[in-house]
Amino acid sequence: MTPDELAAVLRAAVAAAVDAGELTAAVPAEVVVERPRNRDHGDYATSVALQLAKSAARPPREVAELLAARVRTADGIASVDIAGPGFLNVRLAEAALGKVAVSVVRAGASYGRNDALSGQTVNLEFVSANPTGPAHVGSVRWAAVGDALARLLEASGAKVTREYYVNDAGVQIDRFSESLFAAASGAPTPPEGYQGEYIGEWAQRALEREPGILDLPPDEALERFRVLGLQVAIEEIRGSLAEFGVEFDVWFSEASLTESGAVDRALARLREQGHVFEADDAVWLRTTDFGDDKDRVLVKSDGTGTYFLSDAAYYVDKRARGFDRCIYMLGADHHGYVGRLRALAACAGDDPAQTLEVRIGQLVNVLQAGLPVKMSKRAGTMVTLEDLVALTGVDAARYTLARSSSDTTMDLDVDVVTRQTSDNPVFYVQYAATRAASVLRNAAEMGIPEPTPGEVDLSLLSHPQETELLLALGEFPRVVASAAELREPHRVARYLEETVAKAAQRFWDECQVLPKGDAEIAPTTAPRLLLWRATRTVLENGLGLLGVTAPERM
Repeated sequence: MTPDELAAVLRAAVAAAVDAGELTAAVPAEVVVERPRNRDHGDYATSVALQLAKSAARPPREVAELLAARVRTADGIASVDIAGPGFLNVRLAEAALGKVAVSVVRAGASYGRNDALSGQTVNLEFVSANPTGPAHVGSVRWAAVGDALARLLEASGAKVTREYYVNDAGVQIDRFSESLFAAASGAPTPPEGYQGEYIGEWAQRALEREPGILDLPPDEALERFRVLGLQVAIEEIRGSLAEFGVEFDVWFSEASLTESGAVDRALARLREQGHVFEADDAVWLRTTDFGDDKDRVLVKSDGTGTYFLSDAAYYVDKRARGFDRCIYMLGADHHGYVGRLRALAACAGDDPAQTLEVRIGQLVNVLQAGLPVKMSKRAGTMVTLEDLVALTGVDAARYTLARSSSDTTMDLDVDVVTRQTSDNPVFYVQYAATRAASVLRNAAEMGIPEPTPGEVDLSLLSHPQETELLLALGEFPRVVASAAELREPHRVARYLEETVAKAAQRFWDECQVLPKGDAEIAPTTAPRLLLWRATRTVLENGLGLLGVTAPERM
């Protein structure tokens, strides 16, 4: 019996008590079931009696007694005790608890998925680093966390579009083009231009595509370096991210906002809503109506649009493309964007609480031998994504970046995440998955078939460590749903290492599965093999949500 199935039993008990006239209270839409910290208190606990007491006008313990009497007669319930002011502590029958393993194995890759966000269309914008250099550590955290969040939202039923906003307009692109032109011409890097070996490499690649660029007039040559340089940059960034396991559905060009008419459409939409005004020969948006610290200029006095106008056009365009919710994942230096983007959404006629989320990620410090990793020779000013992958591997980097809350600064210690010991979290979890695969493989080599879920005596799973592992596996769907709802992929990682892998280790230590030598196959072998299969499934599914592999061998 899973936690959700037990919650349904408890809710049915409340409904029966209400129908019988024993309680005058509304049946709750859902009943919260939790695992008690002290296992002596049972397998699960609920405070539903305390929640109902006020509306029922009865002491909580009386309500608890009524519910306990009904729950005790339900299938799969071993005991129900009342604790404190009216908590119900429930212990499941062994066979009922063992059904968790059956549920996991039967569901397979779909175990943990839910439909809480079914019907929602989400635009998830993340990474979005300027295309003026290789993908770097400054954006790699959002690559890992953003892709994991997309997987979680999809696992909860949402339709997610992963989008990369290409900042291909503005002063930084002018400097980028000038830097490429200078490198190709053998001239010094212009003031405030981009440096690093990659500039020379990319300039050469641009020349290979159009060998005659340098024969063009300077203005035309500069424009060709802009176009070709952006192509090379995006190809490079796209390739690095793909090697990191991150693929985007849409690469959206900032420059296209003007070319497509999106800027004009956004201005028209904001005017219709009544929040645009003119002052000092400029066009403004009255964002202070919705909590912004100051109104924002859309069009400057010289007639040129501002970055904020591009932001406005981009948001309105996303909504016009049919997205119910727009999630922006921005870097640590973008805190000021939160209020203005919310105000922008409100000015466009939306409820920001329903259509917009802005999530800010903090910095990552990459350490080796206790010291910051030196800057990339190729990039000159940064540690690139390729550098990080070369130092740690994809799995170690992705898991480590996703296992901490993104709103806190973190240190990624290369020596720790590449260590093949139990104090390395990613190794610990992957090793648990590998061990499960090894047990199943060894059984097959011994001629012991993998058990069919419906033909196993689940009552034999009565050892305390079996119970602990079953309870851990049963929590997975709730962990997935919670992580998706709260936008916190690290909850999955922490659950895998602190709950599942730890319980699997204890199960391995104390519960013999396969016979040794010429010993006969024990009655517990089949149910324990089923439990290992369920464990492997949960670890594989959980790691998959983080974009990390669950190896068969290590």
